[in-house]
Amino acid sequence: MPELPEVETIRVGLQSKIVGLRITNIEVLEPRSFQASADLADTGAIGARVAKLKRRGKVLIMELDSGYSLLLHLKMTGQMVLVGPKGERSAGGHPTKSMADDLPDRSTKVIFRFDDGSTLYFNDQRIFGWIKLVPQGEVLRDTLIARLGPEPLTEEFELPGFAAVLTRRPKSPIKAVILDQSTVAGVGNIYADESLHLAKIHPATPAGKLTTAQVKRLYEAIRTIIGLGVEHGGTSFTNYVNALGGVGDYLHSARVFRRQGLTCPVCGTVIIKTRVAGRGTHLCPTCQKLPKAS
Repeated sequence: MPELPEVETIRVGLQSKIVGLRITNIEVLEPRSFQASADLADTGAIGARVAKLKRRGKVLIMELDSGYSLLLHLKMTGQMVLVGPKGERSAGGHPTKSMADDLPDRSTKVIFRFDDGSTLYFNDQRIFGWIKLVPQGEVLRDTLIARLGPEPLTEEFELPGFAAVLTRRPKSPIKAVILDQSTVAGVGNIYADESLHLAKIHPATPAGKLTTAQVKRLYEAIRTIIGLGVEHGGTSFTNYVNALGGVGDYLHSARVFRRQGLTCPVCGTVIIKTRVAGRGTHLCPTCQKLPKAS
């Protein structure tokens, strides 16, 4: 699933390409992917100009000058492909050949057409992603957005608040706690593993077992790792292309994620892959020791 850095990279790229353009048509090929009636789309989106691109957690927010906003969530297999009036192409999200092939294809669920001749394709192989059209005054009350925790790179993400959340789930594995979007917005499997390695904490450690020093290290590690992810433009699994037409390269400098069988950059121990909180998890068994049960 695209995480905060990937969605932020898409936001920045689309901000430079579609802000100011007018939506001339929305073609819905899969009704489950577009959660708005045809009448609402006519009223709130078609004919409106894109005013701003924002992000909350992993949700992209396209503000329109009609007073409505489009909320876009890529989930596990979603991607956005923008084809310009001269055929130039940029894309972001789950990497598949649809990013480079002729569109629409079997994965295309929603198509936006703009007044300059550009076309934005919302592709989603497994139909987990979604687009909602809501009045701008209701964006923060959306059921997903309303439960999101603070953004990790903002002043709202404070150490005391983070520590307080951990005390409320003392028996839960720390990885499960930081994957919960109500704890901190935008952290997914990749950046959870990377943050826990930087903080030298085993992902299965019960949140209530963390020392004050470990909580502080993890708080700082999340901010550092997410910052690096944004700086590097997200992750590249195969041919990941972001909305700027570049390649996300965070995994080129990853500490543990998808490095099982390779050596830890800190101590040289072989990195292993296991499962924690139902997710594939990468860790160094030397740097990240599981506390003994008391």
